[in-house]
Amino acid sequence: MRFVVKSKIMDEELISRTLMRLAHEILERNKGASDLILVGIRTKGIYLANRLSKLIKEIEGTDIPVGELDITLYRDDFTRLSNPLVHKTSLPFNVKDKVIVIVDDVLFTGRTIRAALDAIMDFGRPRMIQLAVLVDRGHRELPIKADFVGKNVPTAKKEEIRVFLKEVDEEDAVYIGEFKTDTGEWGKS
Repeated sequence: MRFVVKSKIMDEELISRTLMRLAHEILERNKGASDLILVGIRTKGIYLANRLSKLIKEIEGTDIPVGELDITLYRDDFTRLSNPLVHKTSLPFNVKDKVIVIVDDVLFTGRTIRAALDAIMDFGRPRMIQLAVLVDRGHRELPIKADFVGKNVPTAKKEEIRVFLKEVDEEDAVYIGEFKTDTGEWGKS
């Protein structure tokens, strides 16, 4: 299967402006950076959390801790995965009574976020957990809503959103498209 691009919905400049807006919104909602921790969901959420941390430091002059969260073991379909790859979770700080902002690239069904909530709670009881996403594409299966959304992109279920970040890809961009099989049939990965 290959990803067939329908259109580019965010370029480098728009991603940069969107992250700056999200950083300001996070600071405004939380009345500053006190007790704030950003936790990125592996993989792209980690890079976005690091970028937000840098922007918050530029705005507020405060270093914001950033954690990395792998939700593999918390997935509700874990037993159906043939060879699950478990990566590092790194929360090298006490989450008790802190404001945790979970950061991810795309919000879809809500199942990843449910798993992230479970994972964080294993580290302690934060005062509050908020959610920041670059793109919300709809189609929720669980009652989960982001507190901070970069861009709402209504999609068909068969469509996919792909986020590319310079840290792992050759560009900063967000594309909408579909997966197409080599036989010419449309499919989903």
